[in-house]
Amino acid sequence: ELWFGSCQPCWHFREDSSAGSVISPREEVAYVTCTYRETCVDQPDFLATVDLNPRSPYYGQVIHRLPMPNHKDELHSSGWSTGCTCFDNASTQRTKLILPSFISSRIYVVDVGSQCRAPRLCKTIEPVEVFWKCNKGYLNVPRSLPNGDILIANVGDPSGNAKGGFVLLDGQSFDGYEFWYQPRHNVLISTAGFALKHAGWGFNPDDLKKGVYGRRLNVWNLSCRTLTQCFDLGEDSLPLSVKFLHNPDAAEGYVSCALSGVIYRFYKCERDNWAVEEVIRIPPKEVAGWIMTKMPGLLDLVISPDDKYLYLSNWLHGDIRQYELSRNCKPRLVGQVFVGGSILRGGPVAVCRDEELKCQPEPLVVKCKRVYGGPSRLQLSLDGKRLYVTNSFYSTWDKQFYPNLIKEGSVMLQIDVDTEKGGLCVNKNFLVDFGNEPNGPCLAKDIHFPSGDSTSETVA
Repeated sequence: ELWFGSCQPCWHFREDSSAGSVISPREEVAYVTCTYRETCVDQPDFLATVDLNPRSPYYGQVIHRLPMPNHKDELHSSGWSTGCTCFDNASTQRTKLILPSFISSRIYVVDVGSQCRAPRLCKTIEPVEVFWKCNKGYLNVPRSLPNGDILIANVGDPSGNAKGGFVLLDGQSFDGYEFWYQPRHNVLISTAGFALKHAGWGFNPDDLKKGVYGRRLNVWNLSCRTLTQCFDLGEDSLPLSVKFLHNPDAAEGYVSCALSGVIYRFYKCERDNWAVEEVIRIPPKEVAGWIMTKMPGLLDLVISPDDKYLYLSNWLHGDIRQYELSRNCKPRLVGQVFVGGSILRGGPVAVCRDEELKCQPEPLVVKCKRVYGGPSRLQLSLDGKRLYVTNSFYSTWDKQFYPNLIKEGSVMLQIDVDTEKGGLCVNKNFLVDFGNEPNGPCLAKDIHFPSGDSTSETVA
């Protein structure tokens, strides 16, 4: 799900439906978007197919690479062209994967078909088509709509000005045009990210308090195409990721604010009115040797398919957290594990004051590989027992905060989850090393499974 834009970068939609949970087989492969932008490797971005079958001799390895026909696209988010097992239709086939390019504004359509281990590119929508038809650019999060069309959130206009919006693709022809869809629940919730024209060059503390970083959570009436409510979550809070609960009868969800470290619960209270409340606050670290004296977390989130747990990735602090959700009380922290970050022992940053930790965490080594960067993108298996994570946030910020990540390349890790009592543990037998790619180290980002996952499933 995730991210940028000054108006509506991250969003999720809901519909009224009476449907149950989905039972799917264990994931056997993953599709991971990979970019070479900012790495000094002059090669096109690619879609990696990763073997996730523990019985396979290629377990934890990239078994196929689909290169894009252009360079420096910055493949970022991805999404399916179908409703991805819309709870009441487990037979829904996932055959097309949509890959919007964050920097170039191209859109790639990938056919996985029945040969899910060797996807092929079937269509490219060039930037000029997106620019001229929609006056949009810098594409981010794609989502499948119940009628089969695909809605893609964007960051700004073709000049990089902070004018967020949506691009709609026809689900059959994949032709693009601008439109706002009207699902039965008649609501779309969006967040305000950051202005790429400024923050796209890197994080600059001088941009704070200047409106570069967003602060709003927006509620839209889709039938009228109007903004009905707007919640101010605080100056420079930078709300990025927003998720509804998977239960179609639960009109509520959570939004993570990357720079303020606050998680809000939003919910429908009466008629068509919505409300928000703060439920989690992760305090900044007081540090020396960093770009500021207080280090925020930079958060992303996913929710387990049974709505029992919420998971947070903390890209700068370096930890992944598991919270137990309850209707009667605020989320309760039940699991935490460090998988990198900027505050590791022996690193350039010294923690002067920490409200949570007594000492700085140790670096993580898995299968003799030192892990650089911090946890960014999360993906959870449908049974909730395996949490996968990559450590690239955005190539320019990767280069700024984690130069060793650019040099050594990304990794993909698996976190074992205790779904009964809560708890997280790094699986030391699993590591996908994108530093050993044939063309050189690359940055790995979004993760999806053809069998379904916790960020693809929508309700219909």
